[in-house]
Amino acid sequence: MHLTCNRAMFSAAFSLAASAVPSRTPRDVLKNVLLSVSANSVQLIGTDQEMGIRCLVNGVSTASDGEALLPTGRLSSILRELQDETFTLEIEDRNILLRTNSAKFRLTSEDPAEFPPVPAFTEWDFFRIPAAVFRTMIRRTSFATDTESTRYALGGVLVDLQPGKAVLAATDTRRLSVAEGQCTVHGEPPAPHMPVVPSKAMSLIEKILADDTSQAHLAIRANDMILRGGSATVYSRLVEGRFPRYQDVIPSTCSAKVEIPAEAFLSVVRQAQIVTSEDSRGVDFVFAPGVLTLISQASEIGESKVDLPIAYDGLPITITLDPVFVAEFLRSLDSATIVTVELVDSESAMVLKTADGAVYLVMPLSRDR
Repeated sequence: MHLTCNRAMFSAAFSLAASAVPSRTPRDVLKNVLLSVSANSVQLIGTDQEMGIRCLVNGVSTASDGEALLPTGRLSSILRELQDETFTLEIEDRNILLRTNSAKFRLTSEDPAEFPPVPAFTEWDFFRIPAAVFRTMIRRTSFATDTESTRYALGGVLVDLQPGKAVLAATDTRRLSVAEGQCTVHGEPPAPHMPVVPSKAMSLIEKILADDTSQAHLAIRANDMILRGGSATVYSRLVEGRFPRYQDVIPSTCSAKVEIPAEAFLSVVRQAQIVTSEDSRGVDFVFAPGVLTLISQASEIGESKVDLPIAYDGLPITITLDPVFVAEFLRSLDSATIVTVELVDSESAMVLKTADGAVYLVMPLSRDR
């Protein structure tokens, strides 16, 4: 095979495909990215056998077809250092020759026939979600998963597909993040069974989706899912186990409600977080008429007190929270977002909501610190 490639376009696609390549694996063939060239397309494919990605590559001219395995680590390093706008790939048997105007690299390769198959998107029955909306939904939920839990379902994001609406939910039992967006159907997708998609696959999906007007096409099957977005397709097995009934956890009523700009809220939370430690990580959030005061103290560090003016005229409520949990959600929002804070009392969860359907619940810590 002989290919002439635009360096920037090839590097971007190769980086995406490499995201699915495992860092450790007993199967050496999985340490490669598969280059697949046909009359219709040039694709780069990576997989760890639990998930996989197929990326279309633009900016390639060739009259060849065939397949070859590209060693991920070595080629990533080469592409990162190249300065030329284009380069050529010449592949014969298991030898790869990469040339530019000023450099030449020869690499050995493995047999592409040993590379496991990664499905292409051939579905007719699927759900359509605006790509930018789905990307935002993933960003607002995936951080709340618990990949270390023995409850495997907590290591993924629940996909709840409802008529006209898609809902994502993630929890590690100490906090819960829920995001929603509109969706439509194409064909006749089977009745959804609320699958759980691994957080690693969700992160990969977030990478391939752009903030534009395109649609993400999502097909859920019995044991796996496949999504097409932009110029890439992501495949993943589903997480086994039962996800908690997230709807039952969200309080239906509250005793106090206040609106706070996300940017200002994040700023004071980050300030209060400075004077915390692993043993004294809690921060007191004191809601009083006209002001929110964040108080933190750690015997080995010191103490801090940070005020934020708020439009609140109710009874004082103090709730102790992990500032990391609060900051992670606020960071996922646009700085101009207005967050509605709902409180019941000092012993119940604090709930943060946005106008576009995000709901974030944080359980309080013990105040005996």
